[in-house]
This record gives sequence, structure tokens and C-alpha cells, in this order.
Amino acid sequence: MCGIHGLINLSGTQSILAQHIEAMGAITVHRGPDDSGLHIANGVGIGMRRLSIIDLAGGHQPISNEDESLQLVCNGEIYNYRELRQQLLELGHRFKTDSDVEVILHLYEAYGDDCVNHLNGMFAFALHDQRRKRVLIARDRMGIKPLYYGQSEGFFAFSTEAKAILALPMFNATLNHEALPHYLELGYVPAPLTLFEGINKLEVASTLVIESGRIEHNCYWQPHYDSSNKTPQQWAYEVHEQIEQSVKRQMVSDVPIGAFLSGGVDSSAVVAMMAKHSTGPVKTYAIGFDTGKAGQFYNELPYARQVAELFGTEHREILVRPDIVELIPKLIWHLDEPIADSAFITTYLVSEFARQDVTVILSGVGGDELFAGYRRYQGEHYINHYQKLPGWVRRGLIAPIAKRLPADRHSKWLNYMRLARSFVGSAEQPFSQRYHSYLKVFSEELQHQLLAKPFQHQSRVTELMLQTEGVPSLWRMFDVDRQSQLPDDLLMLTDKMTMAASLECRVPLLDLELVDLALQIPEQTLLAKGELKTVLKQSLKGTLPDSIIHRAKRGFGAPMGAWLKSELAGLRSSLLNRQAVEARGLFNWKTIEQTINQHDRNQADHTDHLLALMNLEIWCRLYLDGVSSDSISDELKEAI
Repeated sequence: MCGIHGLINLSGTQSILAQHIEAMGAITVHRGPDDSGLHIANGVGIGMRRLSIIDLAGGHQPISNEDESLQLVCNGEIYNYRELRQQLLELGHRFKTDSDVEVILHLYEAYGDDCVNHLNGMFAFALHDQRRKRVLIARDRMGIKPLYYGQSEGFFAFSTEAKAILALPMFNATLNHEALPHYLELGYVPAPLTLFEGINKLEVASTLVIESGRIEHNCYWQPHYDSSNKTPQQWAYEVHEQIEQSVKRQMVSDVPIGAFLSGGVDSSAVVAMMAKHSTGPVKTYAIGFDTGKAGQFYNELPYARQVAELFGTEHREILVRPDIVELIPKLIWHLDEPIADSAFITTYLVSEFARQDVTVILSGVGGDELFAGYRRYQGEHYINHYQKLPGWVRRGLIAPIAKRLPADRHSKWLNYMRLARSFVGSAEQPFSQRYHSYLKVFSEELQHQLLAKPFQHQSRVTELMLQTEGVPSLWRMFDVDRQSQLPDDLLMLTDKMTMAASLECRVPLLDLELVDLALQIPEQTLLAKGELKTVLKQSLKGTLPDSIIHRAKRGFGAPMGAWLKSELAGLRSSLLNRQAVEARGLFNWKTIEQTINQHDRNQADHTDHLLALMNLEIWCRLYLDGVSSDSISDELKEAI
């Protein structure tokens, strides 16, 4: 695990300086405190920062083939490297190290750019073929590992983190106004856009080939939705077996390893399989908030404790009252781009806690997408029943009442009302618009009211929906999520927050073989009778207790909405006030003022809206204004 970066001369007229590659590595030292390396030749410079996981002595990068004509830097882990290594040895290839990523070099020698289709892992890599004078850059199928790239002044730059590209003199931090409506719409910026003008994110399952001054972009994998005819019991058995194999495969490490444990079905399944294949007690880590009633809504410690006791893990808990004013500027710097998802705070705090003992952590991220675990996936099941009601009842009676329901996600009953408002509000829309409405943070109407300048943009969700017409509705929703929210929100924050603590995070529920299996399960089996995660739950019968399998779903976040009405009201006011908003010049103050008032009065739950705007302002101060995270924290504390 590491951070990779590089600079390529597209014009052939300028030199690559070692100081440029070193500057990129210096800004991402948190990703690889154990080692660094660089290679410069023929107008190409590549470098890395390494966190040693496998082959501690021999895994230095850049790594080369036998005659050093190929040079590679790779961020991630290749889980099937042992099988690939054996196959390549039989073909006559010779290995210099025991590093998992060395197989990529030999696969490239054997199969060229198709090497990516042989890999089961999480990765972003850059391979310099010095003989052919070309560079191959690739990102894994699910987007577990990030990669940014950009062009300026005849150079092409890439890195695991956007801030490393900004360390180069030919790049500047400028707001990408095209990306701003996308950020407001979704609460994150979907690939290929970023909030930085001139810097893009490489999409999932994609490659870039830089050759003769040209850049070619390719998508090397698309899911094949082809359901198989098996009984629910057969599916449950196969899913159980594959989860076990995926976890076992991802436990390979030469350093201490542990697991995040929330007590939800996903993390509990991972811990159960780890316990089965571990020679000693599994190290598990859980977090709760010491912030009164609001924190209790997110407190999953009793469930985590139950699972830990069941499997005899070496369990550690942390109960926190975080210093948000101190944390958020620092964490948004690490994120590169702001997001309207409080899970980044929780993920960092538990990562920092776990890093005291372990260097590798396993997480249950991805289970909701792969096995239909989000409430929004239930929408199509219940909409069929709802639409049987007469139109005058739906539109004339229910819809007006739903619009007036109070909402607060931190209160059990007000949260149900929030979900009811969302469901009823979208019930009369076509399928694609209805699903889109579940994903939106700011509606199009609110965006127009909010933005100071008029805008036009094509929604990324709409683009993705058009690609899957004819596919069953559940898989259409999954396909949107696998190319947007999963890589650009959940996996991004997981990667950035764990690596901010120099901790490698693995996500076995997104293992390639498990993904391929899940894509064969029929929609009516995955979401039988409208129950979320039907197959996954059945697969864990006898492994986990019913109290864990059937417990109510909670998000892995922080009680930001409640905090913004109480202890963080001062932080909110110092970031979102008339003077600050009008000075920034991006938004209309009256719309923000109305949003704040509605949230405080429980007329609407605007947690995501306010968090999106606050985090964006902090991001602007960090990257556009060039203020350090420590200075921002100090300024905010003084203002509060």
C-alpha cells in the first residue's frame, strides 16, 4: 500500500526533474511512511511512498522486470498474486522479489494491456514501458484505489491524491465551476470531474495509455448481468462460501491485521470469516459517540460487543467526543475534495484508534451495494403497491400530508417521516428520475436558487441510467452506484481517511469473484418480498445470531445534524454567514439562510445541505485561498 505519482513530458522538449517527483511524494508521505522511490528516464518520471505490507524487505518501488525495461509503481494489493505467480513461472518468467505487485510486470510482458483483466485486487498503477516509449495507467474494477490526472504546459501528471499534482509548478488550484453543480447535486463530485480545474479522476475499471504525446482512455470491464436459475438456498450457500474465500484471500499480510466492527451484518460477516481462518484472536475495533441522545442514535457498541464476544476477538472500543473544529479542516485536506457525508469523521477516528495496534484493517464496505442493502433499493418493490392506490388518494391526500411531515434523521420517528416524505415525493416520477431523487442532496430547483450564477449541467446519474436500459431495475440502481457513490464517496473517504492514519483498508465484500457471483443472482431473490440483503442474511444463518442479522440498519456516520443545532451551531455560523457567503461569491445568502432556519425548526432535515456547504467553504479556504488546516481551525475557534 502506498501513494503513487508521476510526471510525463508530452512534448519531448522539457526535462523531468527529480525535485518535481520528490515534491509530489513529500505531500503524500502519510500514505507511505516506510519507504520512497523514483525512476526517471526518457521523459517519464514515476515515484511512490510505501507502507510496507507484503515482502517488507523486497517490495521497494519502482519495481522492474528482469532487464529493467519495464518500471512499475502500484498502490494496492493483488490478492491472486500467488496463483498468477505460479502460472507465470510455468511460462518461463523469473521473479526478483516476493512482492505481490511484481506479477503485473510479467503479466504485461505476457498479455500487454490486457494484464488488468487477470488481476483480482485493489489497485491503481503506472507502468513505464521504456522500449515502446509508453505508459500504461490503470485503476481497479470497483474503484477501491483512487487515481487523479491532469495536463498542463505540455506535461501529464498523475497521483493517488490531487494535492500531489498541485505540488507541481505547472498546476494551480482553481475552482472547476463545471463540477460545482454536480457536487451540490450528489454531495460529492462524480468521476471524471473534480473540483479542481484541469484535474480529473480516472473512472472505475479504466486505463490510460500515454504514447507519442497522445492519451488514450479505455474502459476494460463492464458487469455482465446474467441471472442464473438456482434456489434461494443454493444462492445462500454459494455466497457464504465465496465470502469466506474472499476474506481468507485478503488476510494475507506480513504485518498485524484487524477489522472494523460496527455490529452490522457486513462487518460481522467479515469478522466471522476472519475468526475461522485466524491462528489467534482477531483484533476488532468499534467507535461510539459520547455526545448524549444524538450520539446514542449512532452508538453501535453493544452490537459490536455482542459479535466480538461470540467470536472471541481481541476487541477494543473508543467512545469519543471529537473536536470537530480541529478535525474537519485537517480531514478535508486529506480528502482532496469535500463531501457531504459525516462518515469521513467516524472512519478517521476509528482508523487512528486501530493504527495503534495494526497496519492492515478489513472493512464491510460494499455489502450494501452488492447485496441490496439500501432502503432506496426497496423503492421499486413498494412503489408497485403504492401506485395501486387511486391517483386522487395519492396526489390529493397523501402527497400534501407528506410534504408537511417534520424530519430529523437523528430521531427514530422523525427519520421515518423523512423517508416517507422522500418516497411519496418521488412516487409519481418515472423510474430513472425516482431513483435520481433518492440520491440528490440539492434538488435542481434548490441548486438554481442557491447558485449565484446560472448553470447548465448534465447529471452524471442520468448519463449512467441511459447506459443500462433493458437491465432489471435493481441492477440499474447498482450500476449507477458502482460508478458514482461507491467509488467517489464511500471508497474514496475510506481510502483517504484510513491512509491519513497510515492504515491499509481492504474490502473483501468487493472481491472480484464475489462481485461476479452476486451479478448472477436474480433481482427477485436478492430483494425477496422487499427485504434488504435477503441472500446475504440467509447465507449467514447459523454463523451470526438473528439479533445481528435482522437488526435495523444504521449509517456509519456522526450525528452532524443534531450537532449543527447545538454544539456546532457556532461553527456553522462562522462558515455560513452573510459576509462569508457574499465574499466567496458562489451562492445566494437568502437561500442558505432559509435552509438553516428550516433545519433548526425541524421543518426539514438539511444535514446534508449544510454539511456540503460548510465543507465546501473549508475546502475553498484550504485549496483556493491557500490557508493551512491549522490556521483555519484557529480562526474558527476564535470566531466561535
